[in-house]
Amino acid sequence: MGCCLFAVLLAGAPRFAFVLWWLFQPARFSATFHTIFWPILGVLFIPWTTFMYVIVYPGGIHGIDWLFLALALAIDIGTHVGSGTSGRRRYSSD
Repeated sequence: MGCCLFAVLLAGAPRFAFVLWWLFQPARFSATFHTIFWPILGVLFIPWTTFMYVIVYPGGIHGIDWLFLALALAIDIGTHVGSGTSGRRRYSSD
C-alpha cells in the first residue's frame, strides 16, 4: 500500500507543482507559452519535460539547458516505459 501511495505522489508531483506555479506566477507561463494548448498537453503526457521547459525558457535555451531538457525527457520516457513493463508483469499469465 505504501509503495503505491509513493508512486502516485511521484506521478502527480510535477503536475501539482506545475499547477501551483501557474497559479502563483502566471506571467512566467505567459512568457513561455502563448497558448494554453501546449502546456496542458505537456502536463498530461510529459510533465517533467514541461516543468523543466518552464524553468529554462525565459532566459533562452542555451548550452546546458539542453541537457536538463534531455534528462527531463528521459525521466518522462522512463516513467511511461516502466509503467508498461510493470503492468505486463502484473497481468502476465505465467
